[in-house]
Amino acid sequence: MPGFATTWRRRASLAAGLGICLVASAVSHPVWSQGAVPPGLAQIIAAAPPEAWRSIDPENTLYLTIPQGRVVIELAPAFAPAHVANIKRLVRAGFFDGLFVVRAQDNYVVQWGDADSKHPAGGGELRLKAEFDRPFATSDSFVPLPDPDTYAPQVGFAGDFPAARDPAKGLTWLTHCYGMVGAGRDADADSGGGPELYAVIGQAPRQLDRNVTLVGRVIEGMDIFSALPRGHGEIGFYQTQAEKIPIQSVKIAADLPAAQRTSFQVLRTDSPTFAALIQNRRFRHDDWYKTAAGHIDVCNVPLPVRTVGK
Repeated sequence: MPGFATTWRRRASLAAGLGICLVASAVSHPVWSQGAVPPGLAQIIAAAPPEAWRSIDPENTLYLTIPQGRVVIELAPAFAPAHVANIKRLVRAGFFDGLFVVRAQDNYVVQWGDADSKHPAGGGELRLKAEFDRPFATSDSFVPLPDPDTYAPQVGFAGDFPAARDPAKGLTWLTHCYGMVGAGRDADADSGGGPELYAVIGQAPRQLDRNVTLVGRVIEGMDIFSALPRGHGEIGFYQTQAEKIPIQSVKIAADLPAAQRTSFQVLRTDSPTFAALIQNRRFRHDDWYKTAAGHIDVCNVPLPVRTVGK
């Protein structure tokens, strides 16, 4: 894994095409070339060249359909390979179809699937060994943020996903940011596996990091999840069957005809555009902001996703 200084030298070189000199210090202001007005976030994204975008694999894309609309989830097999493989087996067996969204806890999570593990798994597993973190190699793609984090020695992005690392222990893990999807479990660390899943709909509950297996993130439809009626039972569970929200279907995009898929692209986190985006968020330049924070949290980094071919 490249060192902090090396990473920022690389970012500075990449960002030169946007006329930006990146400064690693959290208290310094970025220097903009030739006195130019700093570009806004929309300008930065609009100027991104084609190579700054990466297509999301339809094999690792889920379409969850409920009466309120469709939610699209990108899975993270690099971090939770056993869970992701099991979730795909469950999906292909029709496990989730006809089940329910059973919980919507305000400022916390929406949960769906079979919380009681009574539904036939259809070739999948109901319990798996936890995948809270994993060893990392120096060759792994990881883009660190320049600012310190409360919960981990280092945070940044591993591909499309917000992540953390402990270089001293050689471990990396995904972080519980808004929109992240995890596998629910009981008190036993190995009691999850994918038959019940949740998505974060509130302020990032980072205390859950390395305590629950994260399996992916919502890339479209968070407006649907976040607007669901809140449950009034304990920890937001719906109290009556009528309150539960039926799951009409969960499909893997790759299993659908091309005409029924949506092609998604995500901004590459190793691109100069993403480096410029980070600086834009650390040092807000629009008229509304009077004091720039000079700092950004991993869960406050917007990672643009777009549809193509529509």
